[in-house]
Amino acid sequence: MNTAVKIGKIWLKNPVMVASGTFGVGEKYSDFIDINKIGAIVTKTITLIARVGNAPPRLVETPAGLLNSIGLENKGLKDFVNNKIPFLKKLKIPAIVSIGGKNRGEFVELSKRLSDCGIDGIEINISCPNVKAKTKKLISQDKKETFELVKSIRKSTKLTLITKLSPNVTDITEIAKAAQDAESDAISLVNTFLGMAVDVETQKPKLGAVTGGLSGPAIKPVALRMVWEVFNKVKIPIIGIGGIMDYKDALEFIVCGATAVQVGTANFINPNATIEIIGKMKGFLRNNKIKDIKALVGSLKHNG
Repeated sequence: MNTAVKIGKIWLKNPVMVASGTFGVGEKYSDFIDINKIGAIVTKTITLIARVGNAPPRLVETPAGLLNSIGLENKGLKDFVNNKIPFLKKLKIPAIVSIGGKNRGEFVELSKRLSDCGIDGIEINISCPNVKAKTKKLISQDKKETFELVKSIRKSTKLTLITKLSPNVTDITEIAKAAQDAESDAISLVNTFLGMAVDVETQKPKLGAVTGGLSGPAIKPVALRMVWEVFNKVKIPIIGIGGIMDYKDALEFIVCGATAVQVGTANFINPNATIEIIGKMKGFLRNNKIKDIKALVGSLKHNG
């Protein structure tokens, strides 16, 4: 039974990754689980210089979901290289670093400086509200901006590039094709949905920044639909994200066209979520006599 998949130049021993912003670099989780059983780790997004993030409160639970407005808080590239890369190098699984920037120059500088640090890939976070395009939209809401940014990063590094897209668009396939045309090795989708929560007693927003990103089971049906749409339009691998809480959720994304998946919100509820998903996924393959996980990618049967 083969569970290995390939994303760009990166081989994963199984298709289950941890999503950016939900696992740090894995240091704290290493006390609870064997991180080396995971397919790959995607780090919390880093920026060129430190960011303090958004005003609190930053997290709010919602029905079947979680709203967050962290605002890319991090200590910057220098601190990451000095204090986080050494831990990542000790792992026996691929390490993919998520990067964010205020402009194209920052993204390019990050990718250049990370290229010689011993990591395996870069996830380009162009779907964060703090990153604006010339059109005042998110970069991932503009296919031209997406193409130009990814193309610039592609020229600056030979590392595997994964472009993370926003679901807050009219047609996500246009953005996905732009990333593919710019030579992104893969696409991860989707990032969080823009939402808000209100306290009726005070008539105030529950988040300090008013709006935030919605994740968790509530977004899974829409994320699945977007993965399916993009799978039918692009040829590069897709990494599915959005409300994956158990192995069936993960397999749904794979059946809809994802080569791999990322587990996010579930990590906050159960630190062992990814390990359990991997184990039960293997059991499903065994029980159904499926010799290779890749046989399930895009295997959705439909009459449309």
